[in-house]
Amino acid sequence: MASSPASDIVSSVGGPSNITSLTHCATRLRFQLKDASGVDTARVEKIPGVMGAVPQSGDRYQVVIGGAVQNVYNDIMALPEMASGSGSAGAGSSGSGAKSDEELKAELRAGGPRGGRAWLDNFFEFLSDSFRPILGALLGASLFITFMALMSTLGVIGNWADPRVKLEGGWAFINLLWQGVFTFLPLMVAYNASKKLGADPWVGFAIMGVLMLPGFTALGDAARTATVAGSEVKIFDVFGLPLTIFNYGSTVFPPLLMAAVLGPLYRVLKRIIPANLHLIFVPFLAMFVMIPLTAFLIGPIGVYVGAGLGSLLKSVNDFSPFIFAIVIPLAYPFMVPLGLHWPINAIMLLNIQTLGYDFIQGPMGAWNFACFGATAGVLFHAIRDKDVAMRQTATGALAAGLLGGISEPSLYGIHLRFKRIYPRMLVGCLVGGLIIGFGGGLKTSAFVFTSLLTIPAFDNIPLYAAAVAASFLVSMLLIVFTDYRTPEQKAEALAANAAATDTAIPEQDPVDNENVTLSTDDRMAHAGAVAGAAAGGAGAAGALAGDAPTTGRAPEAPAGHSRPEAAAGGASVVSDTAGAGTAGAGAAATGVAAAGAAAGSAADRPGAGAVEVGAPCAGVVVPLAEVPDKVFSAGLVGPGVGIDPREDTICAPASGTVVVAQSTGHAFGLAVDGGVELLIHVGIDTVNLDGKGFDVHVKAGDKVAEGEPLVTFDRSVIEEAGYSLITPVLVTNSFATGPVEPLDVSGEVAKGTPIIRVTPA
Repeated sequence: MASSPASDIVSSVGGPSNITSLTHCATRLRFQLKDASGVDTARVEKIPGVMGAVPQSGDRYQVVIGGAVQNVYNDIMALPEMASGSGSAGAGSSGSGAKSDEELKAELRAGGPRGGRAWLDNFFEFLSDSFRPILGALLGASLFITFMALMSTLGVIGNWADPRVKLEGGWAFINLLWQGVFTFLPLMVAYNASKKLGADPWVGFAIMGVLMLPGFTALGDAARTATVAGSEVKIFDVFGLPLTIFNYGSTVFPPLLMAAVLGPLYRVLKRIIPANLHLIFVPFLAMFVMIPLTAFLIGPIGVYVGAGLGSLLKSVNDFSPFIFAIVIPLAYPFMVPLGLHWPINAIMLLNIQTLGYDFIQGPMGAWNFACFGATAGVLFHAIRDKDVAMRQTATGALAAGLLGGISEPSLYGIHLRFKRIYPRMLVGCLVGGLIIGFGGGLKTSAFVFTSLLTIPAFDNIPLYAAAVAASFLVSMLLIVFTDYRTPEQKAEALAANAAATDTAIPEQDPVDNENVTLSTDDRMAHAGAVAGAAAGGAGAAGALAGDAPTTGRAPEAPAGHSRPEAAAGGASVVSDTAGAGTAGAGAAATGVAAAGAAAGSAADRPGAGAVEVGAPCAGVVVPLAEVPDKVFSAGLVGPGVGIDPREDTICAPASGTVVVAQSTGHAFGLAVDGGVELLIHVGIDTVNLDGKGFDVHVKAGDKVAEGEPLVTFDRSVIEEAGYSLITPVLVTNSFATGPVEPLDVSGEVAKGTPIIRVTPA
C-alpha cells in the first residue's frame, strides 16, 4: 500500500500504539506520545509537507505543517490503523483504559514537572526569557563601556572602572551613561522573570526595588559586623531578627530566586482569593510575604550562590588559565542553545563587582568570532550560488555578530540547521582558545558583548585581536573549502534557485528527496506556497475542506518571490484525493496569478500601496524573536510580531475575509484586502484549553472590517492554566509579497496602531 504524508507522520512518531492523544492548533500537530525518546526528528522533517518538528518535554511532540494542518489532521484520523483502535489519539477516542484528552491535560498540569528532563527545559527557558528582553539595553551599555575603556587605553582619562578614581568634568557624566543599566539590572531581571512565571511583573519589580533603595543600603551604617562563610558581612537587627545588608546593584541571582518563589505564590493567591478582589489583595499579600522573605532569606542566598559559582570558575582559571581558555570557547556552542550562558553572564558581572575584572569574556570571544566566521563562510556560498534567501539571512546574522556580538541569529538561523557547520566552527574555537591560553589568558574590567567594536575593552589588545581573528578565519575558510551542506542539500538549493529565476543549471545526479532536509527558509516558502495555492485555486473554504492538490515535492519559491508555477509545484501533500493533483495545481497557479481570487491579489497589481497591519488590541508589542514559542520565534510560520494584550478582545487588524476561525477561539486566519494573509494566534499553547475562556464572534467566510471583534477571551482562565497571553500576528504568505517589515514601535500601543508593513511584490 502506497504511503502518504499522514501515514508517514504516524509511522515516524512510533505508530498508533505510541500515540496517547493528538490535537492540532492553527499550524501544528500536537502529539502526546507514550515514549518520545525513539522519534527520529530528522526523518519527520523529511516528510513532504512538514515544515519542522519540535520535540518537547513530557513526551510531547509537535509537527509543524502550516495552513494545511486541518487537512493533515483529518487524513491521520482517517487512517485505518488510527480508526481501528490500535492508537488512542483523537478528541473522542477512548480505547480500553485510554485517557481522554481532557484527563491527560489535567494530569499533566497537576503533575508538575513532566518527564525526566522537563524541569531542565523549563529552567533554561526561564533563564532565557529573563534576560533576552534586556539584551538591547545591555548591548548599548557595553558600547559606552568600550568607549570609556578606549579613552583610558589612549591616556585621555584615568582608570574609569576604579570607583576611587574621580573623573574630571564631562567625563564623570559620560561614565554614568552605562551605569544605570547595570546598577538597576536586578529590577529589569525581576520584571522579566516574574512575568515569565505568571506573576504581575511590576510586583516583582517593586519587591526587588525595596532592596535597591538607598535607605536599605544605609541600614548597614548602623549594623554590626559578623563573619559568615569566611567573609565579613553587616547584620542589622529588625525586631530581634538578623537582616544581612548587601549592595544588590548588578546582581541577578537574587531577583531570579525571588521570581521563582513569587510565581507559584501568585497562582496560589489567585486561586484562594475571589476574582473580584484580585486587583487589591493579590499584589498586597504577595508583597507582604515576599519583601521580608527576599530581604531576610532569598536575597542573601542569591548573593552566596553567585559568589560560590564565581569562586568555582576562578579556581579553575587560577589552576590553569591555559585549560580554561580552551574549555570556555569549546563549551559555549553547546551552552548557548540551552540558555546556560545566561548564568555565566551573571558571573561575569559578579567578577567585575567583586574582583574588579573578569576572566571569562576573553575566551568567550574566541567562540563568538568562530561562530561569525562560519556565518561568513555560509555567506560566501550564498553569494556564489545566488541563494537570495540564505544571503539575506547570513548578511543579517554576520552584521549582528561583528557589530553587536550577538550569536543567536547565526546559531538559530543557520548553524543549528546544517550539521556540517558545528565541527568546523569548533576547530576555530579551539584555535582561538589555544592562542589565548598560550598568551596567559585575558582580562577586562567591563562587561561587554564580544564584537569588533569592543576589542579595546581587553587588557591585552594584540593577544585578543590575534585570537579572535584566527578563530574567525579558520572557521570561515573551513566552510568555504568544504561547504556547509551535504551534496543532496546543495543540489536541492541549486534546483530551487534555478526554478525561481528560470535559469539553467548543470545537470545534477538524481537526488533522493527522502534524504533532503529543508532549511527553515525553504520550509517557510513551502508553507506559503501551500497557503497561496489553496487560497487562489479553490478559495479559502475549499482549502479548509481538503481541496489542496496532491503533488510530489518540487522546488519551492524562495521567500520574497511570487511565482505562480512555483506555488503550484510546491503545493504540499495533504490529502490523497484521486485526480486532484494536476488539475488542482493548475487551478492553484491560475488562482494565485489572477486578480480577484479568494484571498485578493492587490499586492500583485502595479502601483498597489503597502499594506499596514494594525494591532489587534491594545497592548505591548513584542519582537517575534521574544515570543515564548520556538516555532513562532524562529519564523517557521511566517514573519511578524507578537503583542501582549492589555484588553480582552482581539479584533481584525485589517479589513478582509476570515479564512480560518478555530472553534476553540485560539487562532484565526485572515485574507486581508491587499493580498496579505495573516495568522492571529491568541496566546501560546492555548489550544490546550479546548475553547474554555474564549467567545468566538466570527466564522470562516465572514467579511470583517478593521477593528471588528474576532474573539473575546477570559485572561484569568489562560493565566491560571499557566499559558502566555502573548499573541503572534504573522504574515503567512510572505513568499508571494515583497518585504515584511515590523514597524519600529515599542511600549504600549493602542488598538489599530500599525505594527507591520507589507510591501507588494
